[in-house]
Amino acid sequence: MRFLELHCDPMSAIAAFAAIALTVFIIFRSFIHKKGRYHVVGGTMLDLLFNFRSMHDYMTSLARKHKTYRLLGFHRSEVYTVDPVNVEYILKTNFANYAKGWYHYEKLTDLLGDGIFTVDGEKWLHQRKVSSYEIGTKAVRDFSLQVFKSNAVRLAGVVSKTAMSNNPVDFQDLFMKSTLDSVFKIILGVNLDTIYGTYEEGTEFSNAFDEASAITLYRYVDVFWKIKRFLNIGSEAVLGNLIKVVDNFVYKLIRIKIEQVQKSQYDFPEKKADMVSRFLALNETDPKYLRDIILSFVIAGRDTTAATLSWFFYMLCKHPHIQEKVMHEVGEVTKLKNTCNIDELADSLTDEALEKMHYLHAALSETLRLYPAVPLDGKLCLSDETLPDGFSIRKGDSIAYQSYGMGRMEFIWGEDAEEFRPERWLDERGTFQPKSSFKFTAFQAGPRICLGKDFAYRQMKTFAAVLCHSYKFKLAVQNESVNYKTMLTLHIDGGLHLHAYQRFEPMG
Repeated sequence: MRFLELHCDPMSAIAAFAAIALTVFIIFRSFIHKKGRYHVVGGTMLDLLFNFRSMHDYMTSLARKHKTYRLLGFHRSEVYTVDPVNVEYILKTNFANYAKGWYHYEKLTDLLGDGIFTVDGEKWLHQRKVSSYEIGTKAVRDFSLQVFKSNAVRLAGVVSKTAMSNNPVDFQDLFMKSTLDSVFKIILGVNLDTIYGTYEEGTEFSNAFDEASAITLYRYVDVFWKIKRFLNIGSEAVLGNLIKVVDNFVYKLIRIKIEQVQKSQYDFPEKKADMVSRFLALNETDPKYLRDIILSFVIAGRDTTAATLSWFFYMLCKHPHIQEKVMHEVGEVTKLKNTCNIDELADSLTDEALEKMHYLHAALSETLRLYPAVPLDGKLCLSDETLPDGFSIRKGDSIAYQSYGMGRMEFIWGEDAEEFRPERWLDERGTFQPKSSFKFTAFQAGPRICLGKDFAYRQMKTFAAVLCHSYKFKLAVQNESVNYKTMLTLHIDGGLHLHAYQRFEPMG
């Protein structure tokens, strides 16, 4: 990947040589404070730069020592927390004092524009209100489930070919393609068909978006990113070119969609189930607005879901007995014979059936606990105040909750916090029991809680049910341990290479 080579560019070399002097400056500056009691200093932002590839584990190690700590920056403190009490305070109790703010906006907006993940105030309220209404309509829910089932069948067809060839395949790549197809079908009513590799532009968009996501996150530790953007050099030059690929692809699809709606005389947009048609019916016709909406849904409906499915199947391969439990539950709920074909299996996956798959829901939640799709989420403090733990935070400081670290904290989850154990989500009857969203922060919490949470579970459960009932999975390299790639969402670095084996001989 190109981004992995960016650390060697000239500006990064200068940063390395200047590290000692900058560290001394930051530490010296930390002693000049307003009155108050501040969280312990865990290090400096340069430490994140030097630990960038394993950033989330590095920050988890700090969090084990201090539930909330500071990393010192050049102009402000960066506060990081795994304390559910503080998380509830910033996400709900005093929500108004913690925003994305200019600090996060300026880093994210080149890629994500004015989408729901980057804006505050009226822009955020408007998008959330409109999106919430549209997502909640029965037409969109029914349409989306049909899309999920259809794409699960298509994905199973690809897996079937790999099973017959006995060759390993990168399942993260398959999940990325299949969920991208789902997102663009639901959002734009467009069949990308990237799962079969017939739409090269879609694949190019997907790769560009992933690479742009990684460089965007790198801005948080790259003190020279604004200079590099101004001079159009290094990582920022690469990012600019990647965003052009993303924009060209999305704007082209928007133009096509608008033309289709304008030419249609009988099939009005409000009767359509795809989201952009419904936005057009509300006179939301600005291409830039639609572009930002679409990319927000790509993050929410493709990146996060595909990444979670990848980690889920990785954990199933690490724990074969759990893989078998998932398979048996799907069979018990659907009451289908083992010899049923893929189409029959998909047809049986109604909303009611999916809701009865408590163990599958628990296994997916356990995956999200340990491998949250968005491992770190930050806000900007708008005015001086004191957090519930008794420590002060200043106006202009950034504060972030570590979803990745929180899933590994023994004081939250017990001594087995780092074990993959779906049963922790089930009661004695085997019924799924949700946890506090301020402990399990994979979908945020409070007013910004993820609108697509139910959509994500439905898509993941549909894909998992079809694949687990039909195939058995093993790692291409037994006992292999995989690592994450540090980017906005938690992807497996290098992909997830699995062997798939047909469980049963289907009839028909």
